[in-house]
Amino acid sequence: MGVLRRHPLLTVVALVLLGLGLVVFATGVAVWRAAHEDDASRIERADIILVLGAAEYDGRPSPVFDGRLDHALLLYRQGRSSRVMVLGGKRPGDVTTEAEAGREYLMARGVPRAAALAEPVGHTSLESLRAAVGYMREHGEDSAFLVSDPWHNLRLKRMASDLGIRGYVSATWTSAARTEPTRLEGYLRETFAYLYYRTFGR
Repeated sequence: MGVLRRHPLLTVVALVLLGLGLVVFATGVAVWRAAHEDDASRIERADIILVLGAAEYDGRPSPVFDGRLDHALLLYRQGRSSRVMVLGGKRPGDVTTEAEAGREYLMARGVPRAAALAEPVGHTSLESLRAAVGYMREHGEDSAFLVSDPWHNLRLKRMASDLGIRGYVSATWTSAARTEPTRLEGYLRETFAYLYYRTFGR
């Protein structure tokens, strides 16, 4: 403490670092709390179900993507919405888009072609959501269930609000991210992703 009194600059630096640490900690807690919320427990229906894309391999969804699609399929079968839209563009070397691979997956499991939609745009969650919201506005819609991994809930809900729709998060815990270390990594990564989005808006 004596060193800090003699060097005011060190005091300022220490206070700034403490403040940043508190912000990161509080954000991490908010990410964790949001991950354990499921809006489908209180919201019966929405205009559409939006599934955030994940990796696909030659048209076959990855295990993480499988988990999201299966959860969206559950919501659809429960009558939460009459349509499911899968989001996500194409990565270099891909033979198809995440959205199209997801749509084929849903149709193969009984979702009618007219009810399974693909929005093959975007390489980030924000880009994909922005494209989906454009479609929703064209059809006079303003509410959606957002399906992804649990640690994405806080950021997705904030993005949906910023884009002008009512986003109801309903995440899946049945993806490939089942181990505690993997989940911890997801929480940490998403904590900084949320702070980045709030700071830079992207």
